[in-house]
Amino acid sequence: MTEKLQKNTISAVLIVKNESKNLDMCLNSLNGWVDEIVILDSGSTDDTQKIASKYTQQFHQKLDWQGFGLQRQAAQKLIKTDYILWIDADEVVTETLKNSILTALKQNQKKTAYSINRKSWVFGRFIEHSGWYPDRVTRLYRADEANYSDDLVHEKVLLNNDVRLLPLEGDLIHYTYDDLQHYLVKSASYAKLSADQKEQQGKTSSLSKASLHAFACFVKMYLIKRGFLDGKQGFLLAILSAHSTFVKYADLWIRSQPKPHN
Repeated sequence: MTEKLQKNTISAVLIVKNESKNLDMCLNSLNGWVDEIVILDSGSTDDTQKIASKYTQQFHQKLDWQGFGLQRQAAQKLIKTDYILWIDADEVVTETLKNSILTALKQNQKKTAYSINRKSWVFGRFIEHSGWYPDRVTRLYRADEANYSDDLVHEKVLLNNDVRLLPLEGDLIHYTYDDLQHYLVKSASYAKLSADQKEQQGKTSSLSKASLHAFACFVKMYLIKRGFLDGKQGFLLAILSAHSTFVKYADLWIRSQPKPHN
């Protein structure tokens, strides 16, 4: 008698805080084809939990925020399935990507993780250049073959030895910013975390270094990565990214300046 093959299971995992505007759209794109949805919340005060309850009972909280990397590590410890699909609340899985993920589960290749191509909608259009597309991120892997780094921000998936990375077909649609105010608030938060991390590593900065990094950021995005092909949005993103880069290094420089005496 032929042994029946065991179906591989998958959890979609999110870390969230105050995501009521995006969460329903995100979870709806996962509904019905993942085995479970696991959400780790860091202290939402809006309707995030209420919306999540329509799709999953796996809603947990970890309020002692220690950075994105450690929060993701804590979320991964809640998983009991074979595979993990990481997704953010402002992202939506397309049909093509869903089918690619299900095919990967069926093939069940050992020591294999998968990258997913993110396509971002920003200020009224999809960004297809500027270094934003293709934007491959490692999001699917077996639970025992990878984990996140413990970085405060810009955390990375660390693959175990001999685990290869393969691309999946289809896009993950990323609705990044609601408006300019949202961009500025979010980028300021990331800039602070980045400066925190560099300070902890003993790194220093200067205003000249901040200016050079900002200028290089603009040139790379708008010219080298052909951001000019993204129209006015491409120009705006290059300017804003240069500004965020400057702020990150300027913040680090300010921290090394003399403090007022009481």
